[in-house]
Amino acid sequence: MTGNGLAEAIGRHGLVLRGGFVFDKGEAAPLALSGRLARSVILIGNAGASYWPHFRRWREGRPADLENPLDTWCREVIGGIAQDFGARAVSPSDRPFLPFQQWAMRSEGLKSSPLGILMHPEYGLWHAYRGALLFDVELAVESVHEPIHLCDACVGKPCLKACPVDAYTPAGFAYEDCLAHVRGAEGKPCRTVGCLDRNACPYGAAYRYPAEVHAFHMKAFAKL
Repeated sequence: MTGNGLAEAIGRHGLVLRGGFVFDKGEAAPLALSGRLARSVILIGNAGASYWPHFRRWREGRPADLENPLDTWCREVIGGIAQDFGARAVSPSDRPFLPFQQWAMRSEGLKSSPLGILMHPEYGLWHAYRGALLFDVELAVESVHEPIHLCDACVGKPCLKACPVDAYTPAGFAYEDCLAHVRGAEGKPCRTVGCLDRNACPYGAAYRYPAEVHAFHMKAFAKL
């Protein structure tokens, strides 16, 4: 896509290239580092928890009360890579929000699962997009071939049956019900092993996050 150098630089932090594309001419693209409209975007993220040891080592040298540590680490890592490759780094938490999910669907041809997480043909639900690099030149990006959407082949939909409070339904995500359950005494399993609906998905099991990663994310979600 952009040469082995970028993939290697990202890989040193346990992250992976997550596709990219060239913006259409006339498209309202964000600005690149030069101040001109970006012509290409490359997404960076994780597949499974290979990033976790790198983040954990970084975390040990920071204050215990550091706010949004994972977001801070991602910004630092991806920002440094952007400097090395002459790109502008952007994050899913930037304001105003950038259309990361649309970019992801466009880059990898993925579709949403019943839980709202994009379903990957290899990683299942165990992946995320941590940032992106914006370039003011057209990069040689591989064409996307729409993968098989595993949710279409899943008849039983176990991801909609494991949650004790039915937080995920075809009608949407019952955020308040989920949050109250996770914060309560009966929500301890969710806090320690992660979302039960997400864990019920049979796909991408080799990339499933370990308990430590689940606990970190659930603590952040519940703000406990």
